[in-house]
Amino acid sequence: HFALGKGDEEVISTLHYFSKVVDELNILHSELAKQLADTMVLPIIQFREKDLTEVSTLKDLFGLASNEHDVSMAKYSRLPKRKENEKLKAEVAKEVANSRRKQHLSSLQYYCALNALQYRKRVAMMEPMLGYTRGQINFFKKGAEMFSKRMDSFLSSVSDMVQSIQGELDAEAEKMRISQQNLIAVNESVYTPDSDVTSPAINRNLIQKAGYLNLRNKTGLVTTAWERLYFFTQGGNLMCQPRGAVAGGLIQDLDNCSVMAVDCEDRRYCFQITTPTGKAGITLQAESKKEYEEWICAINNISRQIYLTDNPEAAAIKLNQTALQAVTPITSLGKKHEVQHPSQTVKNMANDKIIPSGSAGIQDSTQLIAPGTPIQFDIVLPAMEFLDQNRGGRRANPFGESEDSSKDEEEDSLLQQMFVVRFLGSMAVQSDETCEVIYEAMRQVLAARAIHNIFRMTESHLMVTSKNLRLIDPQTQVTRASFELATVTQFAAHQENRRLIGFVIHLIEPLGEESMSAYVFESNTEGEKICYAISLGKEIIAAQKDPEALAQLMKSVPLTNDGKFMLLNDVSEEDGTMHEGGEESEA
Repeated sequence: HFALGKGDEEVISTLHYFSKVVDELNILHSELAKQLADTMVLPIIQFREKDLTEVSTLKDLFGLASNEHDVSMAKYSRLPKRKENEKLKAEVAKEVANSRRKQHLSSLQYYCALNALQYRKRVAMMEPMLGYTRGQINFFKKGAEMFSKRMDSFLSSVSDMVQSIQGELDAEAEKMRISQQNLIAVNESVYTPDSDVTSPAINRNLIQKAGYLNLRNKTGLVTTAWERLYFFTQGGNLMCQPRGAVAGGLIQDLDNCSVMAVDCEDRRYCFQITTPTGKAGITLQAESKKEYEEWICAINNISRQIYLTDNPEAAAIKLNQTALQAVTPITSLGKKHEVQHPSQTVKNMANDKIIPSGSAGIQDSTQLIAPGTPIQFDIVLPAMEFLDQNRGGRRANPFGESEDSSKDEEEDSLLQQMFVVRFLGSMAVQSDETCEVIYEAMRQVLAARAIHNIFRMTESHLMVTSKNLRLIDPQTQVTRASFELATVTQFAAHQENRRLIGFVIHLIEPLGEESMSAYVFESNTEGEKICYAISLGKEIIAAQKDPEALAQLMKSVPLTNDGKFMLLNDVSEEDGTMHEGGEESEA
C-alpha cells in the first residue's frame, strides 16, 4: 500500500476528477474487456511483478549482505590481542572490508530502487486510469456527445504529467547512479576497521554516542558469550536496541557511574561501567581505538550530568579545556574555595589548633605544589624508589607474611577500620598548612589522568588503625604501603565528589630535611567516613598520653565486643542492613 503524501496534491485532485468520469462511463465497460486488459490491467500487473519484485529482491540481498558483515565482524572481534597473527589479522580485516563493501553496494541499490519506486508508483496510479478513460471515449461513438474539447485537453495534460514524472524519474535515476559511483570510489581504508589506529581523530567533548558494541554475557558459571548490539545514549541512560526491535531498552543508568578500561578474555578495546556503589556493571568491547576512547569519554561526560546544563556541548568543551590547562597551577582555586566556604575552618593536625580560614590566608597554587612536579599513578613501586618516596614507612614482606611486631600492633590497636579504595596518584607538595594542598593535588591528578587517557586504577584495602594507615593488596593480603598516623598532617574529602579522599604525609629525612607528599584515592564509600576514622585515630593517639582523657574518649565513642572503637555509622545501622564499611571490612 502506497499512501500519497504531501506534494502530490495535483495527482490527488486529478484522481478525484477521474472518479466522476468513471461513474459516467461505468455502464459501458462490459464491451471494453479486451481493450481494458491492454490499457489498464497490464500496467498494474507489470508494476506488481516487475517493480515490486525488484525491490523485494534487493531487500533480501541487503539482508544477506548484512548477515555476512555480522559474521565477519564477529570473526574480527575474536582476534587475540596478546598473540597477534598479522597474516590472520590482515585476512580477517580484508574479509570485513569486502563484506562492508558488499553491504554498502547492496544498500545503495536497495535505497535507489526505493527512491525510484516513489516515482513509479505515481505512474502506476495514473496510467491505468488514463488508459481506462481513453478506451471508453475511443470505443464509443458517444464520446463526442459525452465529452467536450475541455476533456480532451484534460487528458492531454494528464498524459503530459505522466511523461513529466517519467522524466523526473530518469533524471533522478541518473543522479543516483553518479552518486553511487562516487560513494563506492573511496579509499579501501573506509571499510577496514581500526585503519587509523596510530593517530585516530578522537572527539572528547561528546555528550551522546551511538554505535555497535560487543556486550559480554555470562552463559554459565565460568563461560561467557559476546553479542554484537546497537547501543546509544539518551540523557543519562545507556540504551540497547537489538536487531529487529522497534525501540531500545534501558541497559545502564550512567549518572555518577565510573568507566575504565579492562583486560577481558584477551580481547582488545574492552571497557567496564561501574555503578556509583562500586559494583561492577556491564563489560563492552568497541571495534576500534577511536570508538573505544570516544565511548569512554562520552560515558565519563554523561556521568558528570553535563547533559542537564543549559548548553551541554559548551560545558563538555570547557571541561576538557580545563583538564588540558589543569597541569598548569592557577591561583583561582583557593579563592573559589574561600567564597564557597567562608565559614570553614582549617584544622592543623600537627598541633591540634583550630585556625580560622580567614587568618590562614589563601596560598598561591605554586606555593602549594611546585610547577612541573611529576605525578605517580601506580602505588606499586620498585623497592628503592618506594623507599626514596616514602622514607620512614614500613616495607611489606614480599612473601605476604606479616612480622610478629605488626601482628602485635594490630591486636593492640584500639581502632581498626577497612575501606575499599582505588589509588589515583601521588605527588610531592611544598606545604601542609591547609587542606587546599589536597584539593590542588586532586585537581592536578585528575586532570593528568584525563589528558593522558589513564583509566586503570589499583584497588587496595585501606586499613585505618590508631597507629598507622596501611594499603593492603586484596588478593595476597601483602601490605603495599604503610604510613604512621603521626605523619599524616592533612586529610580531606573532595567538596563535590564525595568519594575522593586525600591526605598529606610529612616525613623527616635522616639529614634533617623535610619531605611532604599528597596521596589521592577514590573510595567506594564517602570520603568523610575515612576522614572521620583518621581523625578518631589521631584523637586516640593524643588521648593515650593521658589515661583520663583516654577513658573519657572510650566513654564518648561506642566500642565493639573486643574493646575497639566503633564508627558512629556502624552503630546507627547495626540493627538494620549491613553497613558499607562492614561489607568492605569483610572484603
